[in-house]
Amino acid sequence: MAKQQGASSAKAKAKKRIVKVESEGKVFLNATFNNLIVTFTNLSGQAISWSSAGKVGFRGSKKNTPYAAQMASIDAGKVAYEAGLRKVEVFVKGPGAGRESAIRSILASGIEVTVINDTTPIPHNGCRPPKKRRV
Repeated sequence: MAKQQGASSAKAKAKKRIVKVESEGKVFLNATFNNLIVTFTNLSGQAISWSSAGKVGFRGSKKNTPYAAQMASIDAGKVAYEAGLRKVEVFVKGPGAGRESAIRSILASGIEVTVINDTTPIPHNGCRPPKKRRV
C-alpha cells in the first residue's frame, strides 16, 4: 500500500511539445524502396505533422506504390494545413515510386509548393554496390 504513491509518479504526464507554426515551412519526403515517409516542419525544422504509407494502413509491397504515397501525404498535409501551414519547400530523398504523386497531393491539400529539391544521396564511387539480382 505504501508503494502506490511511487506508482502514480511513474505515470507522470509528459508535457506536450508546443510547435510554432508559421505560414511557411518545409516538407521532407523520404521515399525508400519499401515505404514513403512525409514530414511537414516549420522553417527551424520542428515537426508539425508526419505520416507514412504504413501509418495510413498499407502493408507489405503495397507501401511502395504511388497511391500509398498520395494517401500518406494527404494525411499529413491535412493536419499541417489546419495548423496554419500554407507555403512549403519540398525536399525529396530516395529512389521510391511515389515521389511525384506525393508532391501532387500536397498541392491538392491546399498547400502551395514553392521549391522542389532532390537531396538523394549519390555516391562518388564510395562503397561497392551489392551484387546484381538474379530473379
